[in-house]
Amino acid sequence: MRRLAAMAVVGAFALAGCGQAGSGDGPRVVVTTNILGDVVQQVLGDQVEVTTLMQPNADPHSFEISARQAAALDDADLVVSNGLGLEEGLQQHLDRAAEAGAPQLVAGDEIEVVPYASGDAEGNPDPHFWTDPATVLDVVDALETTASTIDGIDPARLRTRADAYRAELTRLDADMTTAFAAIPDERRALVTNHHVFGYLAQRFGFEVIGAVIPGGTTLAAPSAADLRDLTEAVEKAGVPTIFAESSQPDRLVQVLASEADVDVAVVELFTESLTAPGGGAETYVQMMRANTERIATGLSP
Repeated sequence: MRRLAAMAVVGAFALAGCGQAGSGDGPRVVVTTNILGDVVQQVLGDQVEVTTLMQPNADPHSFEISARQAAALDDADLVVSNGLGLEEGLQQHLDRAAEAGAPQLVAGDEIEVVPYASGDAEGNPDPHFWTDPATVLDVVDALETTASTIDGIDPARLRTRADAYRAELTRLDADMTTAFAAIPDERRALVTNHHVFGYLAQRFGFEVIGAVIPGGTTLAAPSAADLRDLTEAVEKAGVPTIFAESSQPDRLVQVLASEADVDVAVVELFTESLTAPGGGAETYVQMMRANTERIATGLSP
């Protein structure tokens, strides 16, 4: 019933148009993913009209857009994307918009990129930088710099909102640090659907044991050998909880839990997408606070 309710809300969003909007008469900013869409809205506020292409509860690796949404990319005063290979189904549209001269801000170009530490994508750039709020701060800085050059945006108002959001992200980072510090070293191990926690692990001192899907994309599929190897790693590490992503069914994670000869809980996290209203992760900060509480609870004694 919860999934059906979420789908109904998503459908209502689609009928009403995509994403959030400002006053309607300001500069037009088009954002690919809903996580970045929220960050952009928090920083730019009602000075711009923000259109977010990715609907709530979607998968950034595979979502598609309509012809009208694709045209909006070409007409935007600024296009904000994640980059680093995340928007796999959207890259052709982003390339075309860039060729058409639409100004672009690629978040992945503004951060210190962390490579995947293991799996089929080992060594390749990891696009899931938002799991570390300190890295999102770098994106906010770049967004403020870029947006300040757009006609119709008041730099002073922009700075006020950007400073307020930076303060909110700094509080989030401090609270995450405190919550994770209480987890014993021997329990600081993460297993999820696919490799999404590299930035969080590096920042807060976790070990990513592995993922059910061994690559960096949800479009891959695990083999029997992958599941066997991961089961052995889970048993060896003695992890008490493995985590399933809210944007995907958790069937494979449940299979892994049943294969491991230990009592392993499965806990849902919001990792790839924000939710529709009432879903528990309507904003980036809300998403990260929910995940922090669930990780800390799931891994604590």
